Formats: sequence, structure tokens, C-alpha cells
Amino acid sequence: MVKVNPPSFASKLRRKGSKQRTNLAIATWEGVPAIILQTLLGGPFLTGFLLYLGAGSRQIGFVLAITTFVNIAQIGAAYWMQRIRSRKRMLLLFVGAHRILWSATGLIPFLFPQEWWVSIFIGMYTVAFIANTIGGMIWTSLIGDIVPAKVRGRYFGIRNTILNALGSVCLFVGGMVLDRFPGGTGFLILFIPVWICAIANTVIYFFYPDMPFERSKEKGFWRMFKKPFQDQSFLKATLFLAAWLLVQTLIVPLYSYVMLDLLNVNYQTVSIITVVQTLVMMMGFYLWGNLNARFSNKTLLFWTLPIIALSCLSWGLMSFMPVLVALFCSHIFLGIGVGGFNQLAFNFTIGDTPKSERPMFVAVYSALTGVTSFLGPLIGGSLYEKMEKWPEPMTWFSTYGFQMGIGAAMLILTFTLGRRVLLR
Repeated sequence: MVKVNPPSFASKLRRKGSKQRTNLAIATWEGVPAIILQTLLGGPFLTGFLLYLGAGSRQIGFVLAITTFVNIAQIGAAYWMQRIRSRKRMLLLFVGAHRILWSATGLIPFLFPQEWWVSIFIGMYTVAFIANTIGGMIWTSLIGDIVPAKVRGRYFGIRNTILNALGSVCLFVGGMVLDRFPGGTGFLILFIPVWICAIANTVIYFFYPDMPFERSKEKGFWRMFKKPFQDQSFLKATLFLAAWLLVQTLIVPLYSYVMLDLLNVNYQTVSIITVVQTLVMMMGFYLWGNLNARFSNKTLLFWTLPIIALSCLSWGLMSFMPVLVALFCSHIFLGIGVGGFNQLAFNFTIGDTPKSERPMFVAVYSALTGVTSFLGPLIGGSLYEKMEKWPEPMTWFSTYGFQMGIGAAMLILTFTLGRRVLLR
């Protein structure tokens, strides 16, 4: 009889390491069709598609804002998650619904009368992002368990760099398509790869591991809901970041609107500007990821804020320099700052919170910042609508003066309240 030795401890570790690498590879590959879909449906292309459908600045502001406002639904989702058996199945359901509904907005001009286009788009877009906010909550919880804490900062830095490199190519190609085929034809061409990627992205989620879920120690909703509010460090940082995002989103989400509608910059140029922003963001992801191995999430978050403020202040360069120089400078600062902010805010919510209570902490952060990020573009869009009626000598204010004022307010907020909250 042949004696079979049990697997050694070293072989178990190797298998575990191999499985982790496979899971990380799946999470990276899943992002490929996702970034293509998000790039061709979001950013300047979303603004352009809304202008094609006939939307005004206020409606554009609402659409840009609704994606964050629906984050309030994450509070209910965090409690509901404690009762589901499989995070993977629910992820497939909600993320799949988001991808299909958002990509289906491309069919609106072919199926409905023109006077309904904007209203139907807003309805479909809202439902899609309600599904996405629940799916995003589940994904955040799941990816936090998939990616080991010791490599989290560096992994997301590398993953974001790879995906944004692909996104920059899509931005450039998409801009060329819309300039060569203006109007409905160009958008139809863009939606064809979007429909393919919506299906591919949903399919790849089938390969995600269904990791064991450490549930909350609290059983009742209110006891679970109060946990984040009892963590003073988390609460102060979240409230400050919510206030910061209210100011930031007054203008930053409307950059594309100002370029396309007020400055009459063509799609290809806007795409090139956004590609440069993305390339800088890619380098930033890697840099912030490496710094995150040495410094805390909150410390690095603080230093992204003045860089974003400089993005707004840079619009003032067009008062004495060529418009494109100002726009490129602004988007370079934006790429460095917002890329770092988003990556570090994500690491903050999954790394600086207790694992068993993480869904509710993420939900409270998303809800508070979501409300302010919803109000910002709405207020900004309404202000631009009023500025359109101002006399000709005041057009400078809508093209760069407003941005400079917001940038100054952001710097003051950073070095007063932000320094006390994030650097202590």
C-alpha cells in the first residue's frame, strides 16, 4: 500500500497564493469592458449625447448629479446585505441591470418621438444608477475581501493605471468618431462597442469568487446604522469630504459642458484634453498607490485637495493666455488630484473601517457625500443657466471667473477645516 503524505503547509500557501492571484486577475479583466463602457457613455460623451438629445444646462446638471444622490440607497442595501446568501449572485443581478439599462439609452432616438428623448433618458439613467449603487455596495464589500490589505494600495494603483490607459485610447477614438460623424450617426457607432461590452462585463462577473462574508455583529437596523456615527474619526472625515464635494461639484462635473457649449471646443479636442487628463491620472494612480504604502489614507487625501483647487484656478489663465493652454493645465491638475482622491477615498472606506461593519460604513460615507455631490451639479447647472442671460461683457465670468472663485473657496476650505480634520 502506497502511503500518501498530506499536503505540506508550504504547498497550501502556494495554492492560496495562486488562487489570490487568479482572483486579482479576474477583478482586473472585469474592469476592461467596464472602462470601455463607462468611457464611451460618460464624461464628455455623456454631455455631448445629452446636448444631442436636446438637454439644457439644468438637465445636464441633474443627470450628472443623480449618480451620487442615489447612493442614499446604499444604507438600506447595507442592512439587506446581512441577509443575502450570495454576494456574487446579487452583484450579477444589479450590475447586469445597470449595464443593460445604461447602454440601452442609445436606442432612445430610434424608438421614441424627439420631444420625449430627454425625459426618457433621465428615467432610464436614474433606474440604471439605482441598480448600480446597490451593485457598487456589494462590489466594494466583495473586492475588499478579494484584495489582501497588505497589497491593496499598490494593487488598485496598478489596476487603475491599466484601465485608464485603455480608457484614454477610447476617449481619443470616440472623439475622432464624433467629429467625423456628427450627430446621431456618430453616437450610434459609439453605442455598438458599448452594447458588446455591457454583455461581456456581465459575463465576467460569473468568474468572481463568492468570498465568505463576515456579517455585522449587530442584528437591528438602528444599532447597525449608528455604528459609523459613533466613530468620531470616520464621521469628521466623512462630513468634511461631503462639504468639500459640494463645493467641488459646483463646477468640476460641468467642465465638459463649458468646453462644448460655451467655449465651442470640438469633440476631438475635448477628447484629447481628457486623454491627457487620463494619462496624468494613470501616473498619479501609481504614485498615490506607492505613497499609500508609507502614509495614511487621510493624510494623502488631504494633499489631493489643493491640487484639485489648482485645477479650478487654472481656468483663469485664459484671461491672458490661449484657451487651450488653460484647459490643458486645468485637466492635468484635475487628473493628478481627482485620481488620487477617488482611489484614496475608496481605500479609506474599505481600509479604515471595521470589516464586519464595513457595508454600513461605506453606505453612510456614500450617502453623505452622495447628497452633497448631487446638490453641487444641480446648483452649478442652475447658476450657468442664469449666467447665460447676462450681458455680453460678463461672459468672462461663466467661462473662467466662476471656476476661479470656486478654486479659491476650495483652497480656503482645505487649509482651514481640512487641515484640522484630515491631518490629526
